[in-house]
Amino acid sequence: MSSDSSAANQPTKAPLRLPLHWLGAAPFAIFVLLFLILPTMRIVIGAFQTPDGGFTLDNIRGLFTTSIMSAYWISIKISIASALLGCLIGFSVAAAVVLGGLPKWIRGPLLTFSGVASNFAGVPLAFAFLATLGPVGLVTVFLKTQLGIDLRALGFNILSFWGLTVTYLFFQIPLMILIITPALDGLKREWREAAQILGATNAQYWRMVAFPILLPSFLGTLALLFANAFGAVATAIALTGSSLSIVPILLFAQIRGDVLGNPHLGYALAFGMIVVTGIANTIYIWLRARSERWLK
Repeated sequence: MSSDSSAANQPTKAPLRLPLHWLGAAPFAIFVLLFLILPTMRIVIGAFQTPDGGFTLDNIRGLFTTSIMSAYWISIKISIASALLGCLIGFSVAAAVVLGGLPKWIRGPLLTFSGVASNFAGVPLAFAFLATLGPVGLVTVFLKTQLGIDLRALGFNILSFWGLTVTYLFFQIPLMILIITPALDGLKREWREAAQILGATNAQYWRMVAFPILLPSFLGTLALLFANAFGAVATAIALTGSSLSIVPILLFAQIRGDVLGNPHLGYALAFGMIVVTGIANTIYIWLRARSERWLK
């Protein structure tokens, strides 16, 4: 009798339930696992493997040859140039819209276009610039026939260092606009009013108040744009082919499986790109966290 009553008084275990609040995040988690984590792990492992699956450091040593180091240096210079120009131009555009007194209706279309253009890359972007600034592109022919300006004679070639840099600006500038606009919105009006009450000029306000606050956001976005350009593969291959020796093109040549290719050296090249972009993104995240403390 007593055993029956004690059993009845024991709490019943709740049935196991599937945490439905995680169900919405499942597609994203699966996508990240299949297209980010697993490929990255395969690249890292392959960079330290021989063709028969053994461990080796020869692939990493192969990165320090003259041709590969030169390709990395050119890629870094293109990334720095496009990031700097993208930050300066994008900041100027965003500041003109947010703080410059332009009509408010411009902001919506600008941000919408920036959202689309920042993701426009690859073969369509390469074709667009070839059709515009290529040897027989629309702008090239117009300048030569109508204005007597020969871009080729002036040293500009769409298949060169500056040609690829200008092409990258198409998605670098909109990305800068999207990221820096919230930071500009975060500049409180009270800070400007306080500076004016204390007798500061507009230039002094920007030099001593606004710019120091925006500097972490600016530098963080610069690091992000550098990583964005350094990791751009499809646009570089589609635009320049083999005419410009940069890391994405060398990587494509190694992993496409021809007789001269070495897939594991390609894994090492990709591993080096992961390291460079990882450092740039880490700097961006750190600087972004610092800037958000001021803009909250």
